[in-house]
Amino acid sequence: MSNQKVSLISIFIIMFASFATVIITPNVQGEETEQDPLADAGISLVALRNDTLDTNQDGDTDAIRVVIVVSTDKESMNLELRLIGEHKDKQVMEVLQFSFSGQSNASLVYDAWATGEHELKLQIVDQDGNIITTLDLPTYVLKPALQTPRIILALNAPQNIETGDECTISRVFADETGPRYGASGVRTFSGAPFTVLDAQDALDCSHWPAGDYILKEAYRNDLGQTTEDWLNLTIHNRPAPEFTLATSGNGNTTETGCAITMLQSDETIDFSEFQKIWRIQGAEVVSDNGHKFDCSSLPAGVHLISLEVINNELISAIEALNLVRLPGGELTDEEKSSAPSRSYGEDTATESVGWISIGVLGLVITLLSYLILVRVKDGDEQLPMRDLGPVPMILSDGSPDSEGLPTTTDDEGVLWRQHPDGNHDWWDTELRIWVRW
Repeated sequence: MSNQKVSLISIFIIMFASFATVIITPNVQGEETEQDPLADAGISLVALRNDTLDTNQDGDTDAIRVVIVVSTDKESMNLELRLIGEHKDKQVMEVLQFSFSGQSNASLVYDAWATGEHELKLQIVDQDGNIITTLDLPTYVLKPALQTPRIILALNAPQNIETGDECTISRVFADETGPRYGASGVRTFSGAPFTVLDAQDALDCSHWPAGDYILKEAYRNDLGQTTEDWLNLTIHNRPAPEFTLATSGNGNTTETGCAITMLQSDETIDFSEFQKIWRIQGAEVVSDNGHKFDCSSLPAGVHLISLEVINNELISAIEALNLVRLPGGELTDEEKSSAPSRSYGEDTATESVGWISIGVLGLVITLLSYLILVRVKDGDEQLPMRDLGPVPMILSDGSPDSEGLPTTTDDEGVLWRQHPDGNHDWWDTELRIWVRW
């Protein structure tokens, strides 16, 4: 019985020894065949240290500093260190090139660009660009150390924007991550009436046409980071200039002074830069372009004076009036013949017609009266209607149809309209037609 136990124990010892030999032997052989690539390159790794950093002092780790100490027996050694960080399939790299002899150290800092896990590794590369070895470093949970991309569109304009108002859109853009790692993206701007370039930090919207605008700027870098901002604004059409015309000397003789002055309705608006066009009977007065028109030199008669004011947005308004200038007291015969009819009192030249003229005139009147009285008309005959001219030009509401032409009413209540060539028509309220002036 004891011999049997000894045999079993012996067999167990032999099997255990054989198993131990199978496990230990490969490890021993691996250590004998393992090679050190740094040693083959003539480099010895003295130390490697990783330090966590909080660069913005907010209590969160946002950067890793890797310090490496190496030595060489060669007279000089050129190396390139590559600190590689990987986060969600996106990879960035910090590169440092340095030369040393004997023992030296180098450090690289990895700044986190996103929140989450960052896998780090350090590559040592020779001067020919060949990777000598790759050292795996720990995985860290980091907060961003670099500013993520941001876009801000800021409007500087009145609350109610009209065409021509001071209007500026400021564009604020920042991306520390993309340019840092060579992963800059593309900015896109939409909604503006004109092309917007990336270099334009401010957009001048004071000359934009009236309308509703939905502005959007977006950005995406090659690391997958995105940002965008929106701005809605409405630009209203500026109303036409509002003004009236004040006259002095209307109805006076040509010997007295005469002036027509523009009076703007809103004194807060600067009319000085607006274009002003004075017209007489539709003909432009080239020499006068100010707010006041000297009408002292106009001859006797009725003159249609108009003023067109055009603002900086090319919106215009027209006001007009009829100016009456009476002949002076002392006129030459030529002036009297061309001037409108006027009684000059006792100075009016007259001639005696005589009795013969009176008799002839009475005879003519008698004959005309006879012809009218003795004329027999057929009772069934319809008297023809006299030709009143063109068909009345009125709208359905009974008002005159100006056919789209600008109109104005003078001080005497007469309605006028102006043609593009400067000619004017006045409205005959009895015949209800436009009569060319």
